[in-house]
Amino acid sequence: MGIGYLITTLLSTFLTAAAVAPVRRTWALGQLSWRLGMQVNELPFLLGVWVLLSTGLAQAEGDVRTPIGAVGLVLAALTLVGLCIVVRRSLAAAPAVAEALRVGLGEDARSRGRRSWAPILLAPLPFRPRSVSIRRDISYDAEHPENVLDIYSSRTPVSGTPTLVYFHGGGYLSGRKSREARPLLTRLAGQGWVCATVDYRLSRTAPYPAALVDAKRAVAWMREHASTYGIDPGTVFVAGSSAGAHLAAMVALSPGAADLQPGFETADTQVAGAICLYGFYDTPTWIDREPGAPSSPLELVSVSAPPFFVAHGDRDSFVPVEDAREFVRCLRAVSSSPVVYAELPGGQHTFDLYHSLRLEAAVDGAEAFTSWVRDRSGEIRSAADRGLA
Repeated sequence: MGIGYLITTLLSTFLTAAAVAPVRRTWALGQLSWRLGMQVNELPFLLGVWVLLSTGLAQAEGDVRTPIGAVGLVLAALTLVGLCIVVRRSLAAAPAVAEALRVGLGEDARSRGRRSWAPILLAPLPFRPRSVSIRRDISYDAEHPENVLDIYSSRTPVSGTPTLVYFHGGGYLSGRKSREARPLLTRLAGQGWVCATVDYRLSRTAPYPAALVDAKRAVAWMREHASTYGIDPGTVFVAGSSAGAHLAAMVALSPGAADLQPGFETADTQVAGAICLYGFYDTPTWIDREPGAPSSPLELVSVSAPPFFVAHGDRDSFVPVEDAREFVRCLRAVSSSPVVYAELPGGQHTFDLYHSLRLEAAVDGAEAFTSWVRDRSGEIRSAADRGLA
């Protein structure tokens, strides 16, 4: 009868529609569109193969010659058209990132030119290359046992390497250090970086700014243990996704804030730059917060802000792209440091879960950004000092 084929193609069409045209009219619809479409948006090739295999099986069994099967065949065709739109948007991410680097850093900023299709097509799930080692659940805060981090590093480490401290998303309500941005962490670690991905206290157990205190403590801990891990203490970047991007921005914009560093007031928490992926940049009103605690990166922007790389999908139905645009506008209006803003065509929330065309382009951009900043660290510090004078 072809019922199974019809159900398969109907579900595929529905999920593809959510990826192609997410709805943002209300918060609930936006979240629903994100949850339904995010996998297809980053893994269109897998769904395309599934639809083609299902259609081939239905053809072999004669199901497509029935009325129900014919409907399924039409839905399969619509799904494939939608997936072509998704892929076309994904392919536009690399040019968008290249243009963002040119605008933010100048003509000499270049992302990696050649695309490696093998992980995107054959192994999109995050994996750890053999050249990268992970040391898990290292405590960075003796007072809070839940505050641990994982360290990604090369199996052939060298001294004086740059460091990336990464904070996960989850709206300060959930999340874990091993979920997002793993392709970014393994890419940099494979090139000699030391990358730390951090668990921090969530607002359900410790009201904000506990998470910010933890994040700053993690930065200070990495710098204090520079000799142990072969780190250059002067080249520490922060990064994050969603709430983690908010957290990274807060850390980057509040160096040495004694009230946010209880017990380690004099520790150096200044960073060389920040990488923010699909973040929000105003006060998170939905969480438990201590009154008066700084909670909006928009309110902390200053002339001495470090360089920023901000990436956001233009179809993010969970955190509107307008939030990122406003944050970038404020940074560029005030900060003396460069700001790179990559608005990714077709990008939805959580675009950093898999090896996808979009994420690989964003990682290329982040890599080029950090390289540019490291090469010009002296110039950037001088510009910030002149702005403060």
